[in-house]
Amino acid sequence: MPQDIQDIIDSLDTVPGTALTGERENSAADRPEGPAVAMPERRRAKKRLPWLRIIVIAAASAVVLFAFLWEAFYVPRMESDRLLHENYPPQGRSEIQDELNLLDWVDQEFLPVNEFSRPGTPAGEITGIVIHYIGNPGTTAMQNRNYFANLSATGERHASSNFIVCLDGTVVQCVPVDEIAYASVDRNIDTVSIELCHPDETGSFTDETLSSAVRLAAWLCARYGITGDDIIRHYDITGKECPKYFVENEDEWEAFKDAVTAVIETDGAVSSG
Repeated sequence: MPQDIQDIIDSLDTVPGTALTGERENSAADRPEGPAVAMPERRRAKKRLPWLRIIVIAAASAVVLFAFLWEAFYVPRMESDRLLHENYPPQGRSEIQDELNLLDWVDQEFLPVNEFSRPGTPAGEITGIVIHYIGNPGTTAMQNRNYFANLSATGERHASSNFIVCLDGTVVQCVPVDEIAYASVDRNIDTVSIELCHPDETGSFTDETLSSAVRLAAWLCARYGITGDDIIRHYDITGKECPKYFVENEDEWEAFKDAVTAVIETDGAVSSG
């Protein structure tokens, strides 16, 4: 190559924007119109982008979590409150039931009205209290209450009780006292039924169960104007071995009734909430 041509090429390499090798530098025409953005500002903008993404993702996650919690907890609770309201006996229908509604030691978990466990049939004049035992050792009051409630779906039998006393002494009311429960055959109409939970096959009861049963029976006797002698066993109606422990141990049964009578006769013992 002639020397003069080589000199021209070499001189072009030194002119900005005209290099024949490598990348061509941006000319003014190549740059976008408008004010130039300083490099530090661009870097700051890039650094802000990840934080914006995190905020958007966190906000979206919070919305999803809220929707999940609403569906999982609040909606079922509203449905439960609705059913409880529907199953609750009307105020003023029964003076004694109205009093029961105010007792803090009675947990009211009323069954839904249905033909198999709570027909909604009005009870007659109450002349007695019938004591039963669950017959399913180790189960709680709520487990048996839920069994009664589920009969509305299974329809396998007719069964329920006005009250169930748990192993720990908790008193659960399943059926209002001014309605019949399916517990005592032809005495459903004029008695209040109390089922007692028991820990084992012997049918014996915990001290907590007996204590709460005595308190409940005494409270009901005082309200209905009946006595300990008006407390009977399921066995006394049908001959069924229920409650097993009180059928097999007559002395214990008499002791239970005496305990109820003693509470009834104690001034103010059954009138307190």
